[in-house]
Amino acid sequence: MKTRRTIRCALIGVGRLGYVHAKNLVYNVEDAELVYIVTSREESARRAAAELGVEKWTTDVKEVFEDASIDAVIIATPTNTHTQLLKDAALHKKHIFVDKPLTETVEEAKTVNEIIKQNNVKCMVGFMRRFDPDYAEAKKVIESGAIGRPLKYIGISRDPGSPPEEFIKNSGGIFLDLCIHEYDIAQYLLGAKAKAVSSFGKTLLHPFMDKYNDVDQSISYLEFDNGSVASVEGSRNSSYGYDIRGEVIGTEGTIQIGSLKEKQVKTLNQTGSYHQNVPDFQDKFEDAFRLEMIHFIDCMKNDQKPLITEIDGKQNMEVAAAAKKSFEKSEKQVVG
Repeated sequence: MKTRRTIRCALIGVGRLGYVHAKNLVYNVEDAELVYIVTSREESARRAAAELGVEKWTTDVKEVFEDASIDAVIIATPTNTHTQLLKDAALHKKHIFVDKPLTETVEEAKTVNEIIKQNNVKCMVGFMRRFDPDYAEAKKVIESGAIGRPLKYIGISRDPGSPPEEFIKNSGGIFLDLCIHEYDIAQYLLGAKAKAVSSFGKTLLHPFMDKYNDVDQSISYLEFDNGSVASVEGSRNSSYGYDIRGEVIGTEGTIQIGSLKEKQVKTLNQTGSYHQNVPDFQDKFEDAFRLEMIHFIDCMKNDQKPLITEIDGKQNMEVAAAAKKSFEKSEKQVVG
Protein backbone atom coordinates (compact mmCIF):
# COMPACT_ATOMS: atom_id res chain seq x y z
CA MET A 1 0.00 0.00 0.00
CA LYS A 2 1.35 3.41 -0.92
CA THR A 3 2.26 5.44 2.14
CA ARG A 4 0.36 8.68 2.67
CA ARG A 5 1.11 11.42 5.15
CA THR A 6 -2.14 10.78 7.01
CA ILE A 7 -3.11 7.23 8.01
CA ARG A 8 -6.88 6.92 7.84
CA CYS A 9 -8.15 4.65 10.61
CA ALA A 10 -11.30 2.93 11.79
CA LEU A 11 -11.82 1.93 15.41
CA ILE A 12 -13.80 -1.27 15.96
CA GLY A 13 -15.10 -1.44 19.52
CA VAL A 14 -15.57 1.54 21.82
CA GLY A 15 -15.51 0.09 25.32
CA ARG A 16 -13.12 1.36 28.00
CA LEU A 17 -9.94 0.59 26.09
CA GLY A 18 -11.41 1.35 22.70
CA TYR A 19 -12.30 4.83 23.89
CA VAL A 20 -8.71 5.33 25.11
CA HIS A 21 -7.43 4.44 21.62
CA ALA A 22 -10.01 6.73 20.02
CA LYS A 23 -8.97 9.72 22.13
CA ASN A 24 -5.31 9.10 21.38
CA LEU A 25 -5.93 8.89 17.63
CA VAL A 26 -7.97 12.10 17.69
CA TYR A 27 -5.86 14.20 20.05
CA ASN A 28 -2.41 12.70 20.57
CA VAL A 29 -1.17 10.96 17.41
CA GLU A 30 0.15 13.05 14.55
CA ASP A 31 -0.59 11.94 10.99
CA ALA A 32 -3.51 9.78 12.06
CA GLU A 33 -7.15 10.46 11.21
CA LEU A 34 -9.90 8.54 12.94
CA VAL A 35 -12.54 8.31 10.22
CA TYR A 36 -14.92 5.66 11.58
CA ILE A 37 -16.13 4.43 14.92
CA VAL A 38 -17.69 0.97 14.69
CA THR A 39 -19.61 -0.79 17.43
CA SER A 40 -22.58 -3.12 17.61
CA ARG A 41 -24.67 -0.64 19.60
CA GLU A 42 -25.88 2.33 17.55
CA GLU A 43 -26.21 4.57 20.61
CA SER A 44 -22.59 3.96 21.67
CA ALA A 45 -21.23 4.54 18.17
CA ARG A 46 -23.21 7.74 17.67
CA ARG A 47 -22.29 9.14 21.10
CA ALA A 48 -18.56 8.42 20.80
CA ALA A 49 -18.39 9.91 17.30
CA ALA A 50 -20.15 13.07 18.49
CA GLU A 51 -17.96 13.44 21.59
CA LEU A 52 -14.74 13.05 19.60
CA GLY A 53 -15.75 14.82 16.41
CA VAL A 54 -15.28 11.69 14.30
CA GLU A 55 -16.60 11.92 10.76
CA LYS A 56 -18.46 8.60 10.52
CA TRP A 57 -19.96 5.93 12.72
CA THR A 58 -21.57 2.61 11.88
CA THR A 59 -22.78 -0.65 13.35
CA ASP A 60 -21.80 -2.53 10.18
CA VAL A 61 -18.08 -3.34 10.08
CA LYS A 62 -18.37 -4.28 6.39
CA GLU A 63 -18.60 -0.56 5.58
CA VAL A 64 -15.07 -0.12 6.91
CA PHE A 65 -13.60 -3.15 5.17
CA GLU A 66 -15.16 -2.12 1.84
CA ASP A 67 -13.98 1.49 2.13
CA ALA A 68 -10.80 1.66 0.05
CA SER A 69 -9.76 4.93 1.71
CA ILE A 70 -9.23 3.24 5.11
CA ASP A 71 -5.61 2.26 5.69
CA ALA A 72 -5.80 0.62 9.12
CA VAL A 73 -8.23 -0.78 11.66
CA ILE A 74 -7.87 -0.76 15.44
CA ILE A 75 -9.64 -3.77 16.96
CA ALA A 76 -10.73 -3.30 20.57
CA THR A 77 -13.55 -5.82 20.79
CA PRO A 78 -14.08 -8.94 22.97
CA THR A 79 -11.52 -11.68 22.38
CA ASN A 80 -14.05 -14.08 20.87
CA THR A 81 -14.60 -11.66 17.95
CA HIS A 82 -10.92 -11.19 17.07
CA THR A 83 -10.41 -14.12 14.69
CA GLN A 84 -13.09 -13.16 12.17
CA LEU A 85 -12.25 -9.46 12.33
CA LEU A 86 -8.55 -10.17 11.77
CA LYS A 87 -9.31 -12.41 8.79
CA ASP A 88 -11.62 -9.84 7.22
CA ALA A 89 -9.20 -6.98 7.81
CA ALA A 90 -6.30 -8.84 6.22
CA LEU A 91 -8.36 -10.02 3.26
CA HIS A 92 -9.39 -6.40 2.62
CA LYS A 93 -5.74 -5.26 2.83
CA LYS A 94 -6.17 -3.20 6.02
CA HIS A 95 -3.23 -2.89 8.38
CA ILE A 96 -4.16 -3.99 11.89
CA PHE A 97 -3.75 -2.98 15.50
CA VAL A 98 -5.45 -5.50 17.78
CA ASP A 99 -5.60 -5.46 21.55
CA LYS A 100 -4.28 -8.56 23.24
CA PRO A 101 -4.80 -11.46 23.10
CA LEU A 102 -4.48 -12.01 19.38
CA THR A 103 -7.24 -14.67 19.31
CA GLU A 104 -8.94 -17.11 21.67
CA THR A 105 -6.82 -20.15 20.78
CA VAL A 106 -3.38 -20.94 19.42
CA GLU A 107 -4.93 -22.76 16.44
CA GLU A 108 -6.92 -19.64 15.55
CA ALA A 109 -3.73 -17.59 15.85
CA LYS A 110 -1.94 -19.89 13.41
CA THR A 111 -4.76 -19.54 10.87
CA VAL A 112 -4.95 -15.77 11.24
CA ASN A 113 -1.19 -15.32 10.99
CA GLU A 114 -1.09 -17.23 7.71
CA ILE A 115 -3.81 -14.99 6.25
CA ILE A 116 -1.98 -11.88 7.45
CA LYS A 117 1.21 -13.13 5.80
CA GLN A 118 -0.52 -14.03 2.54
CA ASN A 119 -2.08 -10.57 2.26
CA ASN A 120 1.10 -8.69 3.18
CA VAL A 121 -0.45 -6.45 5.82
CA LYS A 122 1.13 -5.30 9.04
CA CYS A 123 -0.28 -6.40 12.37
CA MET A 124 0.60 -5.03 15.80
CA VAL A 125 -0.69 -6.58 19.03
CA GLY A 126 -1.40 -4.29 21.98
CA PHE A 127 1.06 -5.35 24.64
CA MET A 128 1.45 -1.80 25.87
CA ARG A 129 3.87 -2.46 28.74
CA ARG A 130 6.75 -2.50 26.25
CA PHE A 131 5.97 1.20 25.65
CA ASP A 132 5.52 2.19 29.30
CA PRO A 133 8.40 4.55 30.16
CA ASP A 134 9.42 2.54 33.25
CA TYR A 135 9.53 -0.82 31.47
CA ALA A 136 11.22 0.77 28.44
CA GLU A 137 13.90 2.24 30.69
CA ALA A 138 14.39 -1.13 32.38
CA LYS A 139 14.97 -2.71 28.96
CA LYS A 140 17.65 -0.11 28.19
CA VAL A 141 19.37 -0.69 31.54
CA ILE A 142 19.39 -4.45 31.01
CA GLU A 143 20.83 -4.07 27.50
CA SER A 144 23.54 -1.77 28.87
CA GLY A 145 24.82 -4.61 31.05
CA ALA A 146 24.34 -2.64 34.27
CA ILE A 147 22.90 -5.64 36.15
CA GLY A 148 24.95 -8.29 34.37
CA ARG A 149 23.18 -11.31 32.92
CA PRO A 150 19.46 -11.41 33.74
CA LEU A 151 18.59 -14.42 35.88
CA LYS A 152 14.98 -13.96 36.94
CA TYR A 153 11.93 -11.82 36.30
CA ILE A 154 9.34 -11.33 39.04
CA GLY A 155 5.99 -9.89 37.97
CA ILE A 156 2.92 -8.79 39.92
CA SER A 157 -0.39 -8.01 38.20
CA ARG A 158 -3.17 -7.29 40.67
CA ASP A 159 -6.45 -5.92 39.36
CA PRO A 160 -8.69 -3.90 41.70
CA GLY A 161 -11.52 -6.41 41.72
CA SER A 162 -12.95 -8.72 39.11
CA PRO A 163 -14.51 -7.59 35.83
CA PRO A 164 -18.22 -8.49 35.56
CA GLU A 165 -19.25 -12.07 34.89
CA GLU A 166 -20.32 -11.17 31.35
CA PHE A 167 -16.70 -10.22 30.61
CA ILE A 168 -15.13 -13.16 32.44
CA LYS A 169 -17.09 -15.79 30.52
CA ASN A 170 -15.62 -14.57 27.22
CA SER A 171 -12.18 -13.50 28.50
CA GLY A 172 -10.33 -16.79 28.10
CA GLY A 173 -9.46 -16.84 31.81
CA ILE A 174 -6.88 -15.24 34.03
CA PHE A 175 -3.86 -16.72 32.24
CA LEU A 176 -4.93 -15.50 28.79
CA ASP A 177 -6.57 -12.24 29.80
CA LEU A 178 -4.40 -10.95 32.66
CA CYS A 179 -1.16 -12.89 33.03
CA ILE A 180 -0.38 -12.77 29.31
CA HIS A 181 0.88 -9.20 29.83
CA GLU A 182 3.44 -10.56 32.28
CA TYR A 183 4.41 -13.43 29.97
CA ASP A 184 5.10 -10.89 27.21
CA ILE A 185 7.12 -8.44 29.26
CA ALA A 186 9.11 -11.24 30.92
CA GLN A 187 10.20 -12.59 27.54
CA TYR A 188 10.93 -9.06 26.30
CA LEU A 189 13.05 -8.01 29.28
CA LEU A 190 14.89 -11.32 29.58
CA GLY A 191 15.49 -11.46 25.83
CA ALA A 192 14.36 -15.09 25.75
CA LYS A 193 11.44 -17.35 24.90
CA ALA A 194 9.54 -19.31 27.52
CA LYS A 195 9.95 -23.07 27.02
CA ALA A 196 8.00 -24.46 30.00
CA VAL A 197 5.50 -23.24 32.59
CA SER A 198 3.94 -24.47 35.82
CA SER A 199 0.78 -22.69 37.00
CA PHE A 200 -1.46 -22.83 40.03
CA GLY A 201 -4.64 -21.00 40.94
CA LYS A 202 -7.63 -20.75 43.25
CA THR A 203 -10.88 -18.82 43.49
CA LEU A 204 -10.76 -16.81 46.71
CA LEU A 205 -13.38 -14.06 46.39
CA HIS A 206 -15.45 -14.54 43.22
CA PRO A 207 -17.18 -17.96 43.22
CA PHE A 208 -18.95 -17.32 39.90
CA MET A 209 -15.58 -17.89 38.21
CA ASP A 210 -15.70 -21.59 39.03
CA LYS A 211 -18.37 -22.22 36.39
CA TYR A 212 -15.94 -20.92 33.73
CA ASN A 213 -13.00 -22.96 35.07
CA ASP A 214 -11.34 -19.66 35.98
CA VAL A 215 -9.71 -18.35 39.16
CA ASP A 216 -9.12 -14.96 40.75
CA GLN A 217 -5.65 -15.73 42.14
CA SER A 218 -2.81 -17.42 40.23
CA ILE A 219 0.92 -18.08 40.16
CA SER A 220 3.01 -19.10 37.15
CA TYR A 221 6.63 -20.26 37.16
CA LEU A 222 8.32 -20.00 33.75
CA GLU A 223 11.54 -21.46 32.40
CA PHE A 224 13.27 -19.84 29.41
CA ASP A 225 15.47 -21.05 26.58
CA ASN A 226 18.49 -19.06 27.84
CA GLY A 227 18.37 -20.59 31.33
CA SER A 228 16.58 -17.71 33.05
CA VAL A 229 13.30 -18.07 34.97
CA ALA A 230 10.30 -16.00 36.03
CA SER A 231 7.54 -16.01 38.61
CA VAL A 232 4.27 -14.24 37.83
CA GLU A 233 1.36 -13.46 40.12
CA GLY A 234 -2.06 -12.70 38.66
CA SER A 235 -4.85 -11.48 40.91
CA ARG A 236 -8.37 -10.04 40.66
CA ASN A 237 -8.41 -9.28 44.39
CA SER A 238 -6.53 -6.01 44.92
CA SER A 239 -8.89 -3.95 47.07
CA TYR A 240 -6.32 -1.17 47.45
CA GLY A 241 -5.73 -0.22 43.81
CA TYR A 242 -4.17 -1.30 40.52
CA ASP A 243 -0.89 -2.89 41.54
CA ILE A 244 1.54 -3.59 38.67
CA ARG A 245 5.21 -4.10 39.52
CA GLY A 246 8.18 -6.00 38.18
CA GLU A 247 11.75 -6.87 39.05
CA VAL A 248 14.65 -8.28 37.04
CA ILE A 249 17.44 -9.90 39.05
CA GLY A 250 20.81 -10.10 37.34
CA THR A 251 24.25 -11.47 38.16
CA GLU A 252 25.46 -7.99 39.13
CA GLY A 253 22.36 -6.17 40.34
CA THR A 254 18.60 -5.86 40.15
CA ILE A 255 16.02 -3.52 38.60
CA GLN A 256 12.74 -2.76 40.33
CA ILE A 257 10.01 -1.48 38.02
CA GLY A 258 6.84 0.43 38.79
CA SER A 259 5.14 1.87 41.82
CA LEU A 260 1.71 1.85 43.42
CA LYS A 261 1.83 5.63 43.75
CA GLU A 262 -0.51 7.57 41.48
CA LYS A 263 1.64 10.68 41.92
CA GLN A 264 5.04 11.21 43.49
CA VAL A 265 3.47 13.00 46.47
CA LYS A 266 3.45 11.74 50.06
CA THR A 267 1.35 13.31 52.82
CA LEU A 268 2.65 13.20 56.41
CA ASN A 269 0.62 14.24 59.44
CA GLN A 270 -0.02 13.18 63.03
CA THR A 271 -1.79 10.01 61.91
CA GLY A 272 1.10 8.84 59.71
CA SER A 273 2.13 9.09 56.08
CA TYR A 274 0.22 8.10 52.97
CA HIS A 275 -0.06 8.50 49.21
CA GLN A 276 -2.78 7.95 46.61
CA ASN A 277 -2.69 4.57 44.86
CA VAL A 278 -3.12 4.07 41.12
CA PRO A 279 -6.85 3.39 40.67
CA ASP A 280 -7.04 1.62 37.28
CA PHE A 281 -5.22 0.56 34.12
CA GLN A 282 -6.18 3.71 32.19
CA ASP A 283 -4.27 5.86 34.68
CA LYS A 284 -1.36 3.45 35.14
CA PHE A 285 -0.64 3.04 31.44
CA GLU A 286 -1.86 6.36 30.02
CA ASP A 287 1.54 7.10 28.49
CA ALA A 288 2.00 3.54 27.26
CA PHE A 289 -1.32 3.52 25.38
CA ARG A 290 -0.42 6.83 23.70
CA LEU A 291 3.12 5.74 22.80
CA GLU A 292 2.06 2.36 21.38
CA MET A 293 -0.44 4.05 19.06
CA ILE A 294 2.17 6.58 17.93
CA HIS A 295 4.47 3.65 17.17
CA PHE A 296 1.76 1.85 15.18
CA ILE A 297 1.01 4.88 13.03
CA ASP A 298 4.73 5.56 12.50
CA CYS A 299 5.18 1.98 11.29
CA MET A 300 2.34 2.40 8.82
CA LYS A 301 3.76 5.69 7.52
CA ASN A 302 7.32 4.46 7.18
CA ASP A 303 6.64 0.87 6.09
CA GLN A 304 8.34 -0.56 9.17
CA LYS A 305 7.77 -3.72 11.21
CA PRO A 306 6.00 -3.04 14.54
CA LEU A 307 7.80 -3.87 17.78
CA ILE A 308 5.12 -6.47 18.62
CA THR A 309 3.72 -8.42 15.68
CA GLU A 310 1.23 -11.23 15.25
CA ILE A 311 4.18 -13.64 15.60
CA ASP A 312 4.85 -12.32 19.11
CA GLY A 313 1.12 -12.44 19.78
CA LYS A 314 1.03 -16.14 18.94
CA GLN A 315 4.10 -16.85 21.08
CA ASN A 316 2.47 -15.15 24.06
CA MET A 317 -0.70 -17.16 23.45
CA GLU A 318 1.31 -20.38 23.45
CA VAL A 319 2.69 -19.46 26.87
CA ALA A 320 -0.78 -18.58 28.18
CA ALA A 321 -2.27 -21.79 26.78
CA ALA A 322 0.47 -23.85 28.42
CA ALA A 323 -0.09 -21.99 31.70
CA LYS A 324 -3.81 -22.74 31.59
CA LYS A 325 -3.21 -26.39 30.73
CA SER A 326 -0.68 -26.66 33.57
CA PHE A 327 -3.28 -25.30 35.99
CA GLU A 328 -5.93 -27.70 34.72
CA LYS A 329 -3.68 -30.79 34.77
CA SER A 330 -1.56 -29.83 37.83
CA GLU A 331 1.68 -30.48 35.98
CA LYS A 332 4.39 -28.60 34.13
CA GLN A 333 3.72 -27.98 30.43
CA VAL A 334 6.04 -27.40 27.51
CA VAL A 335 5.30 -24.18 25.59
CA GLY A 336 4.34 -24.54 21.92
